[in-house]
Amino acid sequence: MFPLESLISNYLDFCKYQKNLSPKSLKAYKIDLWQFLFFMKTTDEELNKANLSNYITLLHKTYKPKTIKRKIACLKAFFNNLEFDEIIKQNPFSKIKIKFQEPLILPKTIPLSVIQIILSTAYRGLNLNTNSTYRYNTCLRDITVLELLFATGVRVSELCSLTQDNVDLVEGYVRIYGKGAKERIVQIGNKDVLLALNNYRDAFADDLKHTEFFFINRLSNRLSEQSVRYMINRYADLSGVTMHITPHMFRHSFATLLLEEDVDIRYIQQLLGHSSIVTTQIYTHVTSNKQKYILTSKHPRNKIIINKG
Repeated sequence: MFPLESLISNYLDFCKYQKNLSPKSLKAYKIDLWQFLFFMKTTDEELNKANLSNYITLLHKTYKPKTIKRKIACLKAFFNNLEFDEIIKQNPFSKIKIKFQEPLILPKTIPLSVIQIILSTAYRGLNLNTNSTYRYNTCLRDITVLELLFATGVRVSELCSLTQDNVDLVEGYVRIYGKGAKERIVQIGNKDVLLALNNYRDAFADDLKHTEFFFINRLSNRLSEQSVRYMINRYADLSGVTMHITPHMFRHSFATLLLEEDVDIRYIQQLLGHSSIVTTQIYTHVTSNKQKYILTSKHPRNKIIINKG
């Protein structure tokens, strides 16, 4: 009998301690692999083409294409590792053809005018909370979070995991550790954003002595991703913005608006921390403003003069 359960446990340890995957990725791997294990226990537990095909069919009946793609990729990585360690002679996926059309879902962005409204509302909050040091400082933190999300295109998990050592306010950059512990450095090129970072750090100087993290809550603990989502929703409501806004939409807007300013897509790839240019290329589908400008001002039809006489 194939010792699948122990092999999965060993592989998860390998992912944690040698591949150094993030807690979020490890959680997804664990769910995907234990789900496969549960399925195999309902069969004869033989790793053959029929069982794997049946499992893939079950995935297609249950999940959306993007989730299916992730789960299959996880299994492939698991079996590739088993083959590399010579635990199995051949990856069973090598005998199965897997091809399905994943629908193109364009990233949702925030119009620049809406970002301006939300930031303006947050800054006005400083004037409304001058009588309370706690509220004033909290408003400073909120401003800094919003500014940094848009200034760097950072993921919300990356932002909340920033340590004080990751933020260099002298040189003006943040060091970000993304998926797979990949490191990237993003410069802060806007004076208002740098000022917000400095003001926040000065206001929370005493509280920051008790933690390694840069963004903290009222208990001096790491600011949570859920707190950031709540913060964005609150400022959107205060601004009268009706569209639903998420932290990741700031990232999408960051990339899309840079593309519309003719920034090379490979620079944007580096700024976002994408390992493949293919991931970044999805933003080329949403730059409708740039497309309109090109077709309005650059199209050769503009050079044709029609004699209507």
